Amino acid sequence: MNERVADDRLAGLFEEHRGGLRAVAYRMLGSVSEADDAVQEAWLRLSRSDVSGVDNLGAWLTTVVARLCLNMLRARRTRREDPLEAQSGPDGGPAGGLTGGADPEEEAVLADSVGVALLVVLDRLSPAERLAFVLHDLFAVPFEDIAVMLERTPQAVRQLASRARRRVRGGDAPRPDAPQRRRVVEAFLAATRGGDFEALVKLLHPDVVLHADRRVVPTPEPIVVRGARRVAEGAMAATGRARFTGVALVDGVPALAMAPYGRLSVVLTFTFDGDLITGVDVVAEPDRLRALEVAVA
Repeated sequence: MNERVADDRLAGLFEEHRGGLRAVAYRMLGSVSEADDAVQEAWLRLSRSDVSGVDNLGAWLTTVVARLCLNMLRARRTRREDPLEAQSGPDGGPAGGLTGGADPEEEAVLADSVGVALLVVLDRLSPAERLAFVLHDLFAVPFEDIAVMLERTPQAVRQLASRARRRVRGGDAPRPDAPQRRRVVEAFLAATRGGDFEALVKLLHPDVVLHADRRVVPTPEPIVVRGARRVAEGAMAATGRARFTGVALVDGVPALAMAPYGRLSVVLTFTFDGDLITGVDVVAEPDRLRALEVAVA
């Protein structure tokens, strides 16, 4: 087999695995552009390696991508976090400079398909916990294989995945009325995304009060908005944010979490009177966000 044919065959084999590798990398990193960078680097390493003795190319490539993502997560933790203003554009969506050429709509679709709440919780895990949970719980990679990547024992990796699993599920049991509240919160998000002003007004108590901290807009003072139509008008102005928002359990109660690239930037919590929303608290200040327990709804 000549060199050109061998290269074409290797490229073809890699393309068979690209989708799965991208899925792993996206759940590890929460960013389309970073995931694509990891997958491309895996291809470069494959093209420079002798894999004639590799029995399972998919497992070999998954290991390479996982280690690349682990290094990227560790580097992310050691560098200074970007402020919220650098993460969000004028409509509340991701700033163009952070996408690395990725389509914001694709980012939003992928976040929806994986689950915004899951991406938020994963971002709060240590790199090792995230790797153990993603590979084992989401992609059924054996603990023994993950242990090699992390240079730990299988038992230690099992414990990492178990801790991560508890974080994903949340420490508090959901309230008995959580399903009813979740339906209202989902309807609020759907109306906001769809620009359905009247549907949103119907979800709000006539005397609803919205409180937003200074980081949301930002403004010198916290914002207070009263009345269903005024609160709905404000929500309609934040349609860009809604693209990157999903339902989550926040301190055990259904809420909305905005997380471009899996980074939690805004949370909306609600108070209710029956099926009507009586209060909305919009949180964006980093200290307040860190104090919230976020879990998958």
